[in-house]
Amino acid sequence: MKASGFFGELLATLFERTPWMEGLAGERPVEEMCEALMSGHGEVSGMRIARAILERYRAMSDADKVAFFQYLTEGLDVDAAAIENAAREYAAKPDGFRLDALNHAAEPRRQELLRRLNQAPGATGELVRMRLDLLAMVKAHPEFARTDLDFVHLFKSWFNRGFLVLRHIDWRTPANILEKIIEYEAVHAISNWEELRRRLLPFDRRCFAFFHPAMPDEPLIFVEVALSNGIPGSIQSVLAETRRHIEPKLADTAVFYSISNCQEGLRGISFGNSLIKQVVEELHQEMPHLQNFVTLSPIPGLARWLSGRAEDGDERAARILAAAQKGPKSLESTRDELREMAAIYLLDGKREDGLPLDPVARFHLGNGALVHEVHALADRSANGLKQSCGAMVNYLYELKSVEQNHENFVARRIVASSRGMKTLLKAALVAKGRRTNA
Repeated sequence: MKASGFFGELLATLFERTPWMEGLAGERPVEEMCEALMSGHGEVSGMRIARAILERYRAMSDADKVAFFQYLTEGLDVDAAAIENAAREYAAKPDGFRLDALNHAAEPRRQELLRRLNQAPGATGELVRMRLDLLAMVKAHPEFARTDLDFVHLFKSWFNRGFLVLRHIDWRTPANILEKIIEYEAVHAISNWEELRRRLLPFDRRCFAFFHPAMPDEPLIFVEVALSNGIPGSIQSVLAETRRHIEPKLADTAVFYSISNCQEGLRGISFGNSLIKQVVEELHQEMPHLQNFVTLSPIPGLARWLSGRAEDGDERAARILAAAQKGPKSLESTRDELREMAAIYLLDGKREDGLPLDPVARFHLGNGALVHEVHALADRSANGLKQSCGAMVNYLYELKSVEQNHENFVARRIVASSRGMKTLLKAALVAKGRRTNA
């Protein structure tokens, strides 16, 4: 990582000595600069122009950024007539020359602009941040979704799994990286350095993150792991300050209790699948005696689903929501009902496309995990009560069945689950039928 920073600083120094670039950035319209970049300048000249454009972009007002994305969307769009003509010519004589012409016509010029912008040192991170701006504008400017497709297309290539590097994050990791772990933690907030130390320093804790060589100081996604005896059913027990540490050689379970995406500008570029699988491999090699690889996951859509059920007259849902508003003690009386409703939501609740309602469920089931168990009062935090009435779920990664579970889920929308969850769902549906018939 230091080497990358060294060369980046070296190139930056070279550019800083170029008065021409300062004039370019300060005088010429940005559209003219973009056209110049795409006109076929040499590599060094192209890098200078790319860096100047990115510097100009950083200094833009919100209105200027809207105008810039309008230029990308309309000014650098495809020529539909040229595509149609190239397609006819290829259909008449399908050879390599005509296929190349068709591919060229079908690619928006803005893709080539983004590629050339990426020549500048540090440009990859700049373009990720540029897309974050774009995403914030799409609602007001739906036509910008066309430009976003090109960002996604290129990012999927640039952030291909083959380019990602897995790093073990521990208490000796440089402070600038640790600060970003605190900042980006999206599941169970880390309030201070002492709390971070409790998650990284003990010998029964692990943390892994993916990095990209072009963004060496920016984690893309990270996962926090607890080693334990047995499968936990409460995040409070996992994160308790006074918890009892366990020797790694005595642990039988690796618990993935927090997975956080760090770069919102890479939304839609999936890293989690690869991260979980590689971390399982790393842990299995380090500790071959581990028997269980399991998550302790939030159920972020459960409360919203219960609210819809309550509006439709479901008394169980209404009781659970009312209890959650009062706090954990009130939820004790609805523990069994909450588990039953969570089972219906996770195993039986489906979108129109047949996939589960819950986004975290879609992620883990798509990776080949199975729904192992649900727990009431597993997350007593304010956020846990708000999003899932305190419920959490274990997704189990059984190494022997991961691939089959994945194939069944993707091809047939089958939700893999444990015997205990199947029994819980059956009881929940029976209880639902009794109440409906009553």
